[in-house]
Amino acid sequence: MAINSTLKVSIITATYNSSKTILDTLHSLQNQSYPHLEHIIIDGLSTDNTIEIIKSTQFKGEIQSGKDNGIYDAMNKGIGLAKGDIVGILNSDDFYAEETIIEEVVSLFNKTGCDAVYGDLVYVDGQDTNKVTRLWVSGDYKRESFLQGWMPPHPTFFVKRELYEKYGLFNISLWGAADYELMLRFLYKHQAKAAYLNKVLVKMRTGGQSNQSILNRLRANMEDRKAWKLNDIKPNWYTLFLKPLRKLNQFFK
Repeated sequence: MAINSTLKVSIITATYNSSKTILDTLHSLQNQSYPHLEHIIIDGLSTDNTIEIIKSTQFKGEIQSGKDNGIYDAMNKGIGLAKGDIVGILNSDDFYAEETIIEEVVSLFNKTGCDAVYGDLVYVDGQDTNKVTRLWVSGDYKRESFLQGWMPPHPTFFVKRELYEKYGLFNISLWGAADYELMLRFLYKHQAKAAYLNKVLVKMRTGGQSNQSILNRLRANMEDRKAWKLNDIKPNWYTLFLKPLRKLNQFFK
């Protein structure tokens, strides 16, 4: 695929005791076909050998290690350091599905002139990453879909850096819904233009920060109403009931 662009892409990874999975994350990014990349790792003072593993790969990006106020605070720190035109988030237990993902994302930015690109995601077994346990198919973007409980999978969400500068970073007062609130703010409230890349962009291990227990998912869903309230916008009466129900279909695809 020919890319007539020198758009720089910044990828942010937050790590904390990620020694068991970080190599897959690093390799999936280092093997990307798109050349204009920077990788920023924000480590929350890991007590295992996460940092040593990163350095063993002759990592050429930037690493910062220090105390933070959770994963979204770490992401905010990374965004603050980003120099790219486009910013993506790749969690330390996630990896890109193919070597051309970033190239295709940039191509869609160029083709559509959009502000954000997202795609599909698969959940894979924590031990056997060839075993798919859930498939999250996003579908084409329509602003009103948010009222039907829709959201794109955040690990597939690539955004022009200027949106963070204009509309703000992750709200760290939200424990589990900060990604939902940010996408709601960017896409629904401020009506940023989004484009859908119709393919699996990211593979996510089950058991990560956002899906390690049903209790955590329930806690995150309870914060969804706060996400709307923080933005002075109102969902339909059924919106927040539909949001968790939409996830059920992911287990049958």
